[in-house]
Amino acid sequence: MHAVADIATHRHDATHIVWDWNGTLLDDNHANIAAVNRICAEFGRDPVDLEYWRSVFRRPLLSCYEELLGRCFIDGEWQRLNNAYERCYDTLLPSCELAEGATEALRAWPEAGRSQSLLSMASHDGLVPLVDERGLTHHFTRIDGRRFDATHDSKAEHLAAHLQAQEIDPATAVLIGDIDDDAHAAHAVGAHAILVTTGMMARWRLEATGYPVADTVTEAVARLGAGVG
Repeated sequence: MHAVADIATHRHDATHIVWDWNGTLLDDNHANIAAVNRICAEFGRDPVDLEYWRSVFRRPLLSCYEELLGRCFIDGEWQRLNNAYERCYDTLLPSCELAEGATEALRAWPEAGRSQSLLSMASHDGLVPLVDERGLTHHFTRIDGRRFDATHDSKAEHLAAHLQAQEIDPATAVLIGDIDDDAHAAHAVGAHAILVTTGMMARWRLEATGYPVADTVTEAVARLGAGVG
């Protein structure tokens, strides 16, 4: 799909990591699937398991949820869906731990003399205090959640703005995320990507992007030449 042979094995010239949050640094799969099943109950659909959701989840979210529920939304239902999701997810959020190896990975990269920032499609106002409460803010040169509605429901426009605000050359940046939209966003702006299998998308779907796939954030950082230990 993409010409990524230069990073598919190991890439050592990246100087900046843009981290994704949900499913990458934060292990929130149980909260996500519970919220999805709250939506299923709200709209009269049988519950689904995580394996199924990881095989169908995608952006744009609207068409993904229309497929899940087997119909299009009518006036007010999309907001109703979002409200139901957020109520359930927010209840479970305190039980979400950092992904295995995340703390060590966040320490290892700056120790190698490089920089890192955080970019999430979660609400900016909700993301910033959550990261701060976990004592992680100091690891990042910049933290951005979703600050605006993009033309397309993708991270691409947000990533472009995120890098531009820091005056970072995309060619020196690698986005570490857990879904194929992270790969698409990186490709769109001229950055690199490594995808991790810890989140909302099955490995075979991540591999279909042509970008390298790691099983942990520790492995992802190691691929970039920074030892974690």
